[in-house]
Amino acid sequence: MLPLEALKHYFGYEAFRPGQADIITASLNQQDVLAILPTGGGKSICFQLPALLKTGITLVVSPLIALMLDQVVALQKNGIAATFLNSTLSAAEARGRIAAIMAGEVKLLYVAPERLVSDSFTALLETIHQTVGISSIVVDEAHCVSEWGHDFRPDYRQLSRLRERFPTIPVIALTATATHRVRTDITEQLSLKKPFVHVASFNRPNLYYEVIEKSRGKVSLSELTGYIKETEGSGIIYCMSRKQVEKLASELNENGISALPYHAGLSNETRTDHQTRFIRDDVQIMVATVAFGMGINKPDVRFVIHYDLPQTIEGYYQESGRAGRDGEPARCTLFFSPGDIKQADWFIQNKVHPETNEPLEDEQRIARQQLRQIAAYADSTLCRRTTLLGYFGEVFGGNCGQCDNCRFPKPKQDWTIEAQKFLSCVARTNERFGIRHIVDILRGSTQDKVIKYGHDKLSTFGIGLDKSIKEWQHLARSLVQQNLVNESDDGYGILTLNTLSWAVLRGQHQVWVSMPNQLSKEKVTVEKEPNLGPIHTGLFQSLRTLRKELADDQGIAPYLIFTETSLKEMARYRPCSLASFSRITGVGDKKLEVYGSTFVNRIFSYCKTHGLSEAMPHFIPREAVPEKKAAGERTRNVCKLFQNGLYPQDIAKSLEMKVQRVYEHLADGIEAGQIASIEKLVSSERQTTMLKAFDKHGADRLKPIYEELNEQFSYEELRVVRALWKVKSK
Repeated sequence: MLPLEALKHYFGYEAFRPGQADIITASLNQQDVLAILPTGGGKSICFQLPALLKTGITLVVSPLIALMLDQVVALQKNGIAATFLNSTLSAAEARGRIAAIMAGEVKLLYVAPERLVSDSFTALLETIHQTVGISSIVVDEAHCVSEWGHDFRPDYRQLSRLRERFPTIPVIALTATATHRVRTDITEQLSLKKPFVHVASFNRPNLYYEVIEKSRGKVSLSELTGYIKETEGSGIIYCMSRKQVEKLASELNENGISALPYHAGLSNETRTDHQTRFIRDDVQIMVATVAFGMGINKPDVRFVIHYDLPQTIEGYYQESGRAGRDGEPARCTLFFSPGDIKQADWFIQNKVHPETNEPLEDEQRIARQQLRQIAAYADSTLCRRTTLLGYFGEVFGGNCGQCDNCRFPKPKQDWTIEAQKFLSCVARTNERFGIRHIVDILRGSTQDKVIKYGHDKLSTFGIGLDKSIKEWQHLARSLVQQNLVNESDDGYGILTLNTLSWAVLRGQHQVWVSMPNQLSKEKVTVEKEPNLGPIHTGLFQSLRTLRKELADDQGIAPYLIFTETSLKEMARYRPCSLASFSRITGVGDKKLEVYGSTFVNRIFSYCKTHGLSEAMPHFIPREAVPEKKAAGERTRNVCKLFQNGLYPQDIAKSLEMKVQRVYEHLADGIEAGQIASIEKLVSSERQTTMLKAFDKHGADRLKPIYEELNEQFSYEELRVVRALWKVKSK
């Protein structure tokens, strides 16, 4: 079976997501792999699909028991032979599973890192390898290997011993987040041999990022409950302390919002029960410390709230990224006040050695720099995506349109002179100090450190008294975020000048800074799925109810049957036969066999009651007419479907062609005058930006446009806007 055939057969998808095909090919070629794919980017399929096509068993290292169970059940629902071995099993259950493995009845085996490195289990693995063969070793959540990662786990460091015992078995390491330093550390710790490395974009376009100022340092309960009722759907609220978690969960329940607490102070049984009830949609809200969330596969979390300041940008990206895993719009909100920084620093001060009670100075130093970075994000007036993605080394320029700073920009001020003063001070101190010391010099402070180094004798000493400490600190953070000065990531935060720094000092580059007089409190409406209409919505809710009933009967999470994306597609197209139902995204052969009749009967009954009929896109075979003759006809057909309200993905499914090819036909239709508006394809703001670039470069080649716009616009968007530009230029 070919990879694409296996994708549809087992998982119900007709095409790979970006990067998946290359990763799978490398795995099938027995290469080591390091894959960085954002949450919701399809990491699991990158190792699950090769496991089905290779001889032997694939060993998967997973950090959490709940995550193992979740993934194994999901695989079994797709007709895939998977199992796990962990401490929840009795001796008899474990023996039964090992016997099934030895008999060649299992394709994926999930284990925890603690068990994996024990001598007895390593011996068992050698027996398995000799009997049925181990095709690959997969390290999921691989950032746990690195001490520079946001969730370092010492047990993961021991996995290098596994590579020593099985040097010829390829290793696949996957994670959603990793800076360049973390990626290097993963490669070294797992002894990856010339790995195929894939680093996808960290951008999650469906997420809306915002920071809201706390009123008098607190979040109003009425404001929070209003937010939850307005946003709707499942949500996670992160708090810094266990006490706050318990208090907030109780207050939400008293106000008619079902919520459960989750933190390390609860028993294992309670935490497991609360997590299960949240995943199964028995409650709406999980109020938790950061102990909750890693590996949680619930795809339909519609919002993540940080009630307190997170500890690191990487941690914030991971935690907020638990929203919208299904690709649907979701909201990520951080409530912030300057007092949160002091509270977070108190936790850092308590990082002490468990035996000697001595301060862990290196850990405290790194933690404080990470705290400064996340505080700068909260305080920033730049595009939130620019800051978040820049942390991982990804350049994002322009207006994302999906954050508070882009939607509600604050007026900018020319701070070039102040920036020159600041950078000059960095140069005169020989680029050996951090922000705080530079601000002390500019403000004329007589701190011991300033006097010790003789910096009170510098020409820049005291030249910044016209600005407050907070204003200088805000400027410094803006300079770092705009790449106008470098800051080391070793915990010391040493500032060094770069090419752009010197351009500012020479007066060749202006510095514009927005001052955060007030953090965003504007009311926002996150873009939602186009309205399916009242009758369609009724069908969607009916299918959700059916899914919940089936899930409760089987004791599993509803999304393990079908995701909300699949349900919406059913509600839109109303498949009334198994053949039509098989074309719904997420319907593989096993799910068609198990659930097809039940869902088709519900859809058919609903349609009969409401006088509706099936609305599946009409199937038109590619071979219907010769390609040359069909070109004009195909374009008209694509444009007609588009004018009838179908999106490019729907048209591609209907006509069995690639989405890129659909965009090519749409571009031809725009030039032919068959499409008047492309608002549904590209927003007016993005059109304006691209049209200006075409005015500058012309329309002969797309690559110069793509590169000038910092790769923030897809070639599909560029293609249809180029067609529009040609029409306007006639």
